[in-house]
Amino acid sequence: MEWIQYPIIVAVLLIISLVVVKLRKKDFGNEINKLIKYLGGKENIMNAECNMSIFKVILKDVTLADKDGIQKLGAQGIVEVDNQIKIIFGKDAKQLKKYIKDIIK
Repeated sequence: MEWIQYPIIVAVLLIISLVVVKLRKKDFGNEINKLIKYLGGKENIMNAECNMSIFKVILKDVTLADKDGIQKLGAQGIVEVDNQIKIIFGKDAKQLKKYIKDIIK
């Protein structure tokens, strides 16, 4: 009977692990909408590019960007150069670029 306890314990731990992973997973749709808003809206975004962990956005009017809001989304750093904002988002940068490109088409 004792051998039955181990598979049950493993199953419970696996279920707990899956729940924790699911809770930590980001809702990219919601994040994208917030990011677009913080970048001054869909009309303000001219182009978006990604270079490893850096998400680069070319804006019509860089003064419309809310850098504090972008920081709250998890940006590890923000650099403004002319009409560009370079945001360090880590591993999420590529996925963010894909979603933004689809939206601004």
